[in-house]
Amino acid sequence: MDTERFLSLLRDQKEYQNQIVHIEKLPARSAQYGVLNEPLHFELQDALEKNEIRSLYSHQAEAVNAVREGKNVTVITSTASGKTLCYNLPVIDAILTDPKSTALYIFPTKALAHDQMSKIDEFGLFPRVRHATFDGDTSSVDRPYIKKMAQIVLTNPDMLHMGIFPGHGSWSKFLGQLKFVVIDEMHMYRGVFGAHMAQIIRRLRRICAIYGSRPQFLCCSATIANPKELTESLTGIPDPVVVNNNGAPCGKKTMVFWNPPTADASSGNRRSANGEATSLLVGLTIFGARNITFTRARRTAEIVLKYARTLLGETSPHLISRIASYRSGYTVKERRQIEERLFSGKLLGITATNALELGVDISGIDAVVLTGYPGTIAATWQQAGRAGRSGQESLAILVAQDNPLDQFLMRYPEFFFDQSHEMSIIDPNNKKIISSHLLCAAYEAPLKKEDMELFGEVSSRMARQLRNEGKLVLRGDRLFYGEHGYPASGVNIRSASNSIYRIMDISEKDFMLGTMESQTAFKLLHPGAIYLHNGESYEVKQLNIDSLEATVQPVDANFYTEASEQAEISILSCLHSVQNNNLVCSFGEVEVSSHVVSFQKKRYYSGEVIETQLLSLPPNIFETEAFWLEIPQQLQDQLANAGAVLAGSIHAVEHTIINMLPLLATCDRNDLGGLSQIYHPDTHLPTIFIYDAYPGGVGIAETIFARMEGMLTAALALITGCKCAEGCPACIQSSSCGFGNQPLDKRGGMLLLQWLLGVLSDEPQK
Repeated sequence: MDTERFLSLLRDQKEYQNQIVHIEKLPARSAQYGVLNEPLHFELQDALEKNEIRSLYSHQAEAVNAVREGKNVTVITSTASGKTLCYNLPVIDAILTDPKSTALYIFPTKALAHDQMSKIDEFGLFPRVRHATFDGDTSSVDRPYIKKMAQIVLTNPDMLHMGIFPGHGSWSKFLGQLKFVVIDEMHMYRGVFGAHMAQIIRRLRRICAIYGSRPQFLCCSATIANPKELTESLTGIPDPVVVNNNGAPCGKKTMVFWNPPTADASSGNRRSANGEATSLLVGLTIFGARNITFTRARRTAEIVLKYARTLLGETSPHLISRIASYRSGYTVKERRQIEERLFSGKLLGITATNALELGVDISGIDAVVLTGYPGTIAATWQQAGRAGRSGQESLAILVAQDNPLDQFLMRYPEFFFDQSHEMSIIDPNNKKIISSHLLCAAYEAPLKKEDMELFGEVSSRMARQLRNEGKLVLRGDRLFYGEHGYPASGVNIRSASNSIYRIMDISEKDFMLGTMESQTAFKLLHPGAIYLHNGESYEVKQLNIDSLEATVQPVDANFYTEASEQAEISILSCLHSVQNNNLVCSFGEVEVSSHVVSFQKKRYYSGEVIETQLLSLPPNIFETEAFWLEIPQQLQDQLANAGAVLAGSIHAVEHTIINMLPLLATCDRNDLGGLSQIYHPDTHLPTIFIYDAYPGGVGIAETIFARMEGMLTAALALITGCKCAEGCPACIQSSSCGFGNQPLDKRGGMLLLQWLLGVLSDEPQK
């Protein structure tokens, strides 16, 4: 693709209003090759040569050598670098050498497991290497064969938890000979899902030990800041070998930051990112570039496609059939058809969700458009890396949305390009999650004293509590599962809550569309909410709290809904506290009473608020982890002398901190909650709380507490860099604020951050 020519054409268009705020040119990189300490099995070597692979990149050779030395290995390289070979080669080599060896591949989704199954097929070694996927779609006819005969089983955490562990006796042959466990896309295991995954891996290690095996762990991930720590947290095994020197080649890439122009000078609101992305998709298609436009939601992907077809109908109607959408919900066959049309040139552009971000290998893409910052630096590079996989010159355009994080990056692009990737955070010691997995483990085999060390530092205390509740029963020196039923069926590993709401479509005789954990049901399934499923809109008619059921019906809505909540916090314990001049910050356990109080209807495409409606729902009370900032009397006096409003100042700082957190940790804005009070009964001072929005906590608040000064520095840069006078959606306002963004004092928030950081020592005058 001739990137310079395309960008020049964009600048010449009459609609261009200096949207390009930054261009980063990344040079091409040549391949760096490595050498294996010992040659591969001759059949595997022949298979590689048939696939025209005659040399290994340096990171591939380094990983294979380390695995063959018996080490646990974590590979952290960018997309399209050939990470799959880092584990397929040593696994297949070992199976060819010792056919009794087995390997378990774990992927976060079924789709990824099936995609990676095709990579093993390409070696052409079946039946010498017998491999199969095992998930909820596996037929009852195939299951006995897989358990007895497969050497490589590809599955997902849900199937391990629900389908393999409870009946592990039928897997005794496979597990007893298990030599390798592969955890791919490791960065996806964060927050609640990651905490559950950590316990699932500990249950796996325990069952393997029962059958006499001790497998090596081979992990792969997109680039993150803490690969060693994440591997240790997930597996419970110390000191993995981290391979992070990428030897794969790549073509020249141009990264463009594109900021929609201001639509309303008085409010500072900008034009829709969806509209800008649509224009870019159309421009790339007319230019003849194969392109992907990423969106954050399935419905947005369909909307952008609809708008793009309308625009093409006005200028180039012959191209309408050459754009399509690609999102979750499609069958493998449908996805392959779209990919084939894209490879062959029949299809030029597609709109997609992150169904194309993870692991799916599509080559031949010239350009990608990212509709809004994907949430993490790692995800941004994952999506940008979809272009140029064949080594050709490529273009990636990040179109900013009108929110604080996107606008911060538009003002400070160097932060993105200079910043190391975020930390991927999990808390393997979440008490609620450990308790649920101790019950599952006891069902699988009675718990022994030595198991407590495996499950984590708080497991002994939680086991005693479960025993007191009668859920575990002590017989001799072992703890047995003390209840009836199947404990794994009551544990949702993608949620911290075991209370699950069913979502019923009343237009289809109460057909169940899906489920949702209680922790988020009040925010997303309240009466009047728009629930999205497979690109279709449904209006929530009723939320029955007693029966844990939400009834919905299809609706043709041109708007979406966004709920607001308020919270009250009580400090249960202070675990750590630091003081540095004016900065007094603590971390500990808190009780949160969260209350969803209202919701807004917002128009698609523009985000315009149509109306706000109040809600009457009960509070959600849970214990979690938080950090809090106390505002000493000296700073209160300085704010008053500066003419700032105390309540508005601390409220602005609260919003700004939460808005900036995803830049330091792989989390979503909704993973956190906040509260600011001019007087808190536990601290007796004005206090700002930031808490994990999940029972027991997931480690985000603790991680940010340890990096507080960096967090406050980024928050200060966000406020000072925004050109608005009194605060706007791009800096201190929050769409989910339960108090309607009142009061907010931008100048007071800026002064408070400066004083907390010690960068403003002189007391300003009124």
